[in-house]
Amino acid sequence: MTFRERLGHLLPESRRQLFVGGAWVPGGGGRLDVIDPADGSVLSDVADGTLDDARAALDAAVAAQADWAATAPRDRGEVLRRAFELVTSHAEDLALVMSLEMGKPLAEAKGEVTYGAEFLRWFSEEAVRIHGRWMHNPAGGSRLLTVRKPVGPCLFITPWNFPLAMGTRKIGPAVAAGCTMVVKPAAQTPLTMLYLAALLDEAGLPAGVLNVVTTSDSGGLSSTLQADPRLRKVSFTGSTGVGRKIVEQSAGQLQRVSMELGGNAPFLVFADADLDAAVEGAMIAKMRNMGEACTSANRFIVEEPVAEEFGRRLAERMGSLRVGRGQDAGVQVGPLIDEKAVASVSATVTDAVERGARVLTGGEAPEGDGYFFTPTVLVDVPEDADAVTTEIFGPVAPITTFNSEDHAIALANATEYGLAAYAYTRDLARTIRLAERLETGMLGINTGLVSNPAAPFGGVKASGYGREGGFEGIEEYLDTTYVALPVD
Repeated sequence: MTFRERLGHLLPESRRQLFVGGAWVPGGGGRLDVIDPADGSVLSDVADGTLDDARAALDAAVAAQADWAATAPRDRGEVLRRAFELVTSHAEDLALVMSLEMGKPLAEAKGEVTYGAEFLRWFSEEAVRIHGRWMHNPAGGSRLLTVRKPVGPCLFITPWNFPLAMGTRKIGPAVAAGCTMVVKPAAQTPLTMLYLAALLDEAGLPAGVLNVVTTSDSGGLSSTLQADPRLRKVSFTGSTGVGRKIVEQSAGQLQRVSMELGGNAPFLVFADADLDAAVEGAMIAKMRNMGEACTSANRFIVEEPVAEEFGRRLAERMGSLRVGRGQDAGVQVGPLIDEKAVASVSATVTDAVERGARVLTGGEAPEGDGYFFTPTVLVDVPEDADAVTTEIFGPVAPITTFNSEDHAIALANATEYGLAAYAYTRDLARTIRLAERLETGMLGINTGLVSNPAAPFGGVKASGYGREGGFEGIEEYLDTTYVALPVD
């Protein structure tokens, strides 16, 4: 059985429809092609939902909200625990679906399944730890009680680069808190979410709690549902530009919003760093998901005495990576998501070279089918190059230099974004100063990986607001009611 035949077996047409009210329905639109980024051919198709389909999905979520909110926290947690076990047991199949539709190597896709499943397990445990507060009125005469309640029906708009984990990171806390939801996965990668919906259904999630609408009209869906006063919460992961539009649309109904937006993560390497460890961390921070990650190290800011050696070592590692179809054995770097992505990365490299940067390895899109770009290291990159000022979203590592700690921090903060940052140093006092002075929501010290389901994920400035994961993650889905209780 070929990989595509296996995909057809895992997701027959009956499960490539809309999932609304606990049933698979064809919807009122046509079909939406899913493209294989490894060769540009049509991989599969899904239902192309209409705005009426979106309204029907919200209707189902609203109808299920009261009963789901009244469901015992332990029961909600047990659904998530069963979902965790099902996702884990289906890891091989989920990884294949993900690899086929968005390109990442199978080994990396399996890693995402493990990561994504952990949000289901984490929030299965948080469901029973939703706390209120009881206290004496400081002035006497009464007691102050707070009650935490689900915010209500939610809209989740998830991106194409982590099609499983970005779903579970939103679905997990919403289910735990007692919220219902409509999920709109990215048009490029809808198959993984549909597979996940089937597993959540199998885990016993009641009809209407989770509804999935695949569509080519993401903007129309969000504007339509956000205009409905019954929708109380929106969580979006994607570009800052789209995020700003969604925030604007939320104003009409004063909806709660969580925004996980763009990034331009600095990767600081100080002269006292362990260079072997720094290069290893750089490979993780840069090459996860072919560089198509909001947390990807976007700018390598290296202290002058070690910059040349760091660049040489990084180029050796990057240049040795095997590029190819994600399902092929030994492949470490898959294709980018589409032709537009390749063009954008190519333009970024061209701009840097025209401004004086040197290419140590890579620097071009290979000939042939598919949306590939060779892993690239650039040195002598000027501070105003596009590779430094914009989010690359590809396998390109631009290196600039600094000559003091203050200079490094100034360069790192010279961006509208503030999602993640990385720093390699053996100086403990410097670590504390960096944590206090870097404008970032997450900071990795001597590590190239910051994402963890038990930690709060999110950014500052134009990288958005709100947190996903950790103890903080469930707070995004809870409202507080204060009750005054006279006793005298």
